Amino acid sequence: MPTTIPRRLTAAFAAVFLAAGCTAGGDSSSGPGAEAKQTIEVWHGWSAPHEVKAFEDAVAGFNKAHPNITVKLVKGQTDDRITNAIRGGNPPDVVSSFTTDSVGQWCQSGAWQNLAPYIAKSKLDLNQFPKAVQQYTQYKGVRCAMPLLADAYGLYYNKKLMKGEQPPKTMSELTALAKKLTVRAPDGTIKVAGFMPSAQYYEHQTQHLAPQFGVTWLTPGGTSNFAADPAVTAYLEWSKSLLDWYGYDNVKKFLRSMGQEFESSNPFQKGKVAMAVDGEWRTKFIQEEAPRLDYGTAPAPVSDDRAAGYGGGFLTGTVVGIPRGAEHAQAAWEFVRYLTTDTGALVTFANALGNVPSTIPALSSPQLRLPEQFRTFLDVFKNPNSTTAPPTANGNDYIVRFQKFVQDEWEPGKVRDLPAALKRLDGEVDGSLKLAGG
Repeated sequence: MPTTIPRRLTAAFAAVFLAAGCTAGGDSSSGPGAEAKQTIEVWHGWSAPHEVKAFEDAVAGFNKAHPNITVKLVKGQTDDRITNAIRGGNPPDVVSSFTTDSVGQWCQSGAWQNLAPYIAKSKLDLNQFPKAVQQYTQYKGVRCAMPLLADAYGLYYNKKLMKGEQPPKTMSELTALAKKLTVRAPDGTIKVAGFMPSAQYYEHQTQHLAPQFGVTWLTPGGTSNFAADPAVTAYLEWSKSLLDWYGYDNVKKFLRSMGQEFESSNPFQKGKVAMAVDGEWRTKFIQEEAPRLDYGTAPAPVSDDRAAGYGGGFLTGTVVGIPRGAEHAQAAWEFVRYLTTDTGALVTFANALGNVPSTIPALSSPQLRLPEQFRTFLDVFKNPNSTTAPPTANGNDYIVRFQKFVQDEWEPGKVRDLPAALKRLDGEVDGSLKLAGG
């Protein structure tokens, strides 16, 4: 699965991985020294030919710097395979995953080793990574992952459909412009959507849009915060208001008519949606699938009370770690450190995959060769107002539950008492966290 595909984690998978992490052995100083002649095995999830080549090109520099270490790359690996290898006590030396939401489980269970000793020995400066990136690679003070490329979210807009309008900066501006740009058929159905507020529209899921209202998913004590956070209610009321303006039945018909997200039939690429929140990877897809599309990008709008925070967005990314039981842990660290901090390697990878390089120095590299619209996502990535979803002991179970609540209950109009419904959701989330040891 390419890093460009959104990361979704089920509660069932979370439970499986947590259990798996408790069965493997090993420690962070095991195996021969990094200077010894050896072969390390690296598992990654990329599988398309251009993705595999990109990884090989990024690794080439490491081979030159460490001729004593042979790197065996194994493509197309999933989290399930990684889980089974760790559970069986026969893991590779390095693993990468597109699922940042699982970092809490990996760190807490020890399935991925604590990298603090390596970082300290190498005197690695973590400030080369933005704050949000530092957050999603650790859990409760245990850093068991390093970032490898990132995804940043922003607003895409069709210049032809915008007719000279400027991209909105606040949610009230977005709402007004969405209504102005929407084109309906005589029966009221949607021909062109100015903006689709449904959490069931591709990347408009709750995890990506709610942060623009300033939601605080969890309390400082790590418990669910849905009922107590006014930003959650503000997000829900905004989305429902615009959805009701379209008409829920019309929205359902529009959603059913959409093409696949990662194919040329994507409605934004076909001119059926004027504005959409999406990740930086969309620039690559447009370049390949809709090269004539005249579009622009901007940071995603924020709630009106947070206008000063405009410029930030939701961040996530691919993570890399050393599984417990790795036979060549010290050489594995040298590889992880190189791949995640070397500017040349990161830029090579970013250029090939159309993702954001995950260090601040790489963001300003003159070797970055990406579309002009990509600049927005580099800026969002650096912006101190950008956020990520906090890790927990059971992954992003709290977001999975919130997403299900929104699409199954809130959007269809089944909720009569929102405060009570959110309190019920808090109870479900906290119960699940308690079971996971969070």
